Amino acid sequence: MALAATHSPRIDPTPLFELFRGNHATDLLTAAVSHLDIFSHLAARPVDIVELRSALGLAERPSVVLVTALKAFGLITEDAEGRLNLTALASEHLVPGGAFDVSGYVGLAADSPSVQEMVERLRTNRPAGAEPDAGGAAFIYREGIESAMEREQSARSLTLALAGRANNVAPVLSERYPLDGARLLLDVGGGTGIYSIAWLQRHASLRAIVWDRPEVLKVAAEMADAYGVSDRLECVAGDMFRDPVPDGADVILLSNVLHDWDIAECRALVARCAQGLGKGGKLLIHDVFLNDALDGPLPVALYSAALFRLTEGRAYSAKEYREWLRDAGLQPGALVPTLIHCGVLPAEKA
Repeated sequence: MALAATHSPRIDPTPLFELFRGNHATDLLTAAVSHLDIFSHLAARPVDIVELRSALGLAERPSVVLVTALKAFGLITEDAEGRLNLTALASEHLVPGGAFDVSGYVGLAADSPSVQEMVERLRTNRPAGAEPDAGGAAFIYREGIESAMEREQSARSLTLALAGRANNVAPVLSERYPLDGARLLLDVGGGTGIYSIAWLQRHASLRAIVWDRPEVLKVAAEMADAYGVSDRLECVAGDMFRDPVPDGADVILLSNVLHDWDIAECRALVARCAQGLGKGGKLLIHDVFLNDALDGPLPVALYSAALFRLTEGRAYSAKEYREWLRDAGLQPGALVPTLIHCGVLPAEKA
């Protein structure tokens, strides 16, 4: 009997993910206090993020990840002119030399391996494993960087590990955003294909293509068999940044893909997908979303830090995604929440 991908979890697992990502709060706070001395900089005078970035010697991506988290922690605010200011909490307790300063206490973690590694990521703006002779990046594929997704055993292990979240979210996504009337779904970087599988089980006339790396697709093919949809799910190997986008799809899904890449790559991938759609076709961005002001929510800010450490990306806001979609000739629609801080942002080709 085939497995079902349309049954939602009885208990929301979101609290487990929040606990799992909590260590990034300690690492970012300690890095800001003990290694970058951000609170002394801002105590002297408010500055915008560009000036702060220059003073700290950070690139754009790490500075956005760090400042977003500090805002979500309630330690920094941004005024109408875009200047960053300390909150009362940070002013009283994190400026060195103050009567109630606790920065020395926070500094007890300054030499921990996790904090040191975070500081390295912030200063180099490179994911773990991407340095020469570092063994390769785990979660991304790029020419010139060895990727665990190109080795059979590590690709299988990582793909199945990431599916732990997807297995919970896929039933909710397929229920809250049905694909009535769609003929062909293209699942870009689809991993196990579980999102496609959930939609295929809900829509008997739908077909799907999972487009990913060859070693990953071995898992997707096994999943399609297990869920009884192998006759309607095709696995196509390719490089989403280089190879032609498989044609014919009236719906293209980017689920938890764009957050692995920096802005230039995100724009390029959105534009490639948009070009592959016909009139009335839809591009679905399913991901986590920061607030448009890049000041939280805290769980997403911490997930953004996790992404930053392991990939070339971060979490983005719906405002950022909508800008890229419009520039690619698509009209964004309303954001539909799914599960575990995720949501789906649809956009239609006019």
